[in-house]
Amino acid sequence: MRVAVDGAAAGRWEALNHLVEVLIEVDAAGDEVAARSALTVVAGVAGLVVRLDRHARQAPWSGPYEDSALRRVGARFSVTTSGPVAVALASMHGDGRIRERAIAAMVDRPRPEVMPFLVLRTGDWVRPVRDRARSGLALLLADDPGGYLPAALPMSLRLDARLRGGFAVTQIRAALPSAPAEVWRGLLGSGGRRQRRFVFDIVLAQGWLRLPDLVTYAETDSDVGIRVRAADAACREAVWTRRHDVLRRLARSVRAEVRVVALTGLVRVGQDREAAAYLDDDAPLVRAVARDAARRLGIDVREHYRTAAGTGEPALGAIAGLAETGSAADAPLLRPLLTHSQARVRAQAVRGLRLLEAIVVHEVLPLLRDPSPAVTREVTTALRPLTDALPPGLPWQLLGDARVELRRAGYRFLRGHGVDVQLRAALVLTLDPDPRLAERGKADVTRLARDGVRTTWRRTPPPELRVTAAQHGELAALAERAAAALGEDTSRMLTTWMARTRPCG
Repeated sequence: MRVAVDGAAAGRWEALNHLVEVLIEVDAAGDEVAARSALTVVAGVAGLVVRLDRHARQAPWSGPYEDSALRRVGARFSVTTSGPVAVALASMHGDGRIRERAIAAMVDRPRPEVMPFLVLRTGDWVRPVRDRARSGLALLLADDPGGYLPAALPMSLRLDARLRGGFAVTQIRAALPSAPAEVWRGLLGSGGRRQRRFVFDIVLAQGWLRLPDLVTYAETDSDVGIRVRAADAACREAVWTRRHDVLRRLARSVRAEVRVVALTGLVRVGQDREAAAYLDDDAPLVRAVARDAARRLGIDVREHYRTAAGTGEPALGAIAGLAETGSAADAPLLRPLLTHSQARVRAQAVRGLRLLEAIVVHEVLPLLRDPSPAVTREVTTALRPLTDALPPGLPWQLLGDARVELRRAGYRFLRGHGVDVQLRAALVLTLDPDPRLAERGKADVTRLARDGVRTTWRRTPPPELRVTAAQHGELAALAERAAAALGEDTSRMLTTWMARTRPCG
């Protein structure tokens, strides 16, 4: 069963049909425990129930697959005697009358394992089927929300964007407030990001989370959306109840999004001095809140950053803060940091000089080959507008370097040149051993080739490939080497474009 499910999750029509065959075998065994376990496995793979439903509608009516497994489900199905697997498969049958009878069987003998199939039919295109499923879902959720909510929620959220899919989500919103605490806590601790945020918003609106719970979620939850929601609610309550200790605790969080909310709370309760202590924080938004508080206290923020950046071991936030508030006159404070022992400081110094528009090519060029990829990236970003000042041939040398970040830097420098240089660099990158760089080169070659052979009217002229005969031959050789990586369509467009190009000189 698990092998069939894994194959159907990644496969096409044949794999889905094989899964249906296996499900029919499970149903024929007559073991209800095994049948319910099989449906649980199917529902546990995101989107597989929806794919099975689409598979049932697209099954061919003629040809070698006309006798598909789903065609035989209708003959096996009985409202009174069929097991849960047969009922679930019948709910996806092409005949609306069979689907409606399957829904009646689901409601008469409800099981959590068939809930995803019932929820799917609440958006059915046939009104009698849809109405029967909707009434059944509403009744089951009202009678036992704790038993059926966990099984119905994932499919309800998946259908929400469909034309007739909003009914199930509305019923979930109505049923969740009446569910026991262990149910909504279980839903908060499991499922995907969308499900957890959906449940958290409802629980938050109901006021079921106390301040300690909110603080815990803000500090420890793995999802940034829930952390922000929890921090906002916790800080709002802390402001109302004058719980400054909670605001201070959250202001010390390792999460920047939590710190900025907590600092905003401290400012609202008049604790500007505590907020101003975060001027050197790593996060830009936190520094912005701290600077606003510092100005109200009469603190010279720029002078603070100048003093902090001039020390031997400046904080990264102090360097960034100087770049945000200073001017080109402050660049001498940052230049000594280009040789700092810590790579993070070197990278931040380069970034600060770029923001101050004080980049001097010969000062930062040696850092292009810095051992730290972060420093290389910052130098590349800083030098990209100044490619004309780079040594001739350096970008091509970088494009052939053994380090992936240097090859990326060389390619970024070459993209600002003419069409012939861009095409040559993209063809070279297509053969790069790094998959991400190779994919980027392929995308750029495809774009250039598509624009080069396009003949329909458009506002912008097509790219003009101006090359000598030798350069044309070199590009043709590169295109031949990259043909397998580019694919048939791109190679054909590229060949056509180059055949139309007449070498100059």
